[in-house]
Amino acid sequence: MDLSEITPVAQDYLKVIWAATEWGGPPITATALAARMGTTTPNVSDTVKRLAAQGLVEYQPYKPVMLTERGEKYAIAMVRRHRLLETFLATTLGYPWEEVHDEAERLEHAASETMIERIEALLGNPATDPHGDPIPTATGQISRSINATRLTHATPGDYEIIRISDADSSQLAGFRRQEIVPGAIVNVAGAGPHQDRVLLTDADGKTIVLTPEQAGVIWVAPSPGVGGSTPL
Repeated sequence: MDLSEITPVAQDYLKVIWAATEWGGPPITATALAARMGTTTPNVSDTVKRLAAQGLVEYQPYKPVMLTERGEKYAIAMVRRHRLLETFLATTLGYPWEEVHDEAERLEHAASETMIERIEALLGNPATDPHGDPIPTATGQISRSINATRLTHATPGDYEIIRISDADSSQLAGFRRQEIVPGAIVNVAGAGPHQDRVLLTDADGKTIVLTPEQAGVIWVAPSPGVGGSTPL
């Protein structure tokens, strides 16, 4: 998949449209795209119409934007590039995980496919990025835990944190300080007395209190030894 065949703007749009539904969210609307891209709804509509004319999306006014099969292939190629760059920045250059998203956004359009392949080889073909999002293979295959659930939906028990949304960098910084990161094993004690808190206990026995909003951006799976992953 040669990403140079489409413009950087198209690359950004396809990646955002694809990512909206990756973890079970609804298809994205033009209004939500405008908020995500920092522009106006009329500008988004014009751009999406151009993408539709290129056979990359399916679009009807007042309905969510959907990727075509061709558009999805470009989107996954961009997601792969972005997440490998995030991983390289964090593991090789020492960036904190709350900074890698924006930096990767700036780099992903300039990096050649040869550079991306060499980064992947250097990193030992990582399966996930620093936030726990799966990194697509060169052929577009993606593996994700079959037992993944939002922390807000987890019943009491032991879990491994597998993914945390990177949408809010300041929130990520706070999670890092509390050692709430992918790979951490936690015990979910359940909601607080008024159902407005989620209580965790970490490996050191420390109790961590999260709001539902904070817990809603964290995905967990039963602790190692239970469950598995499946290719998508």
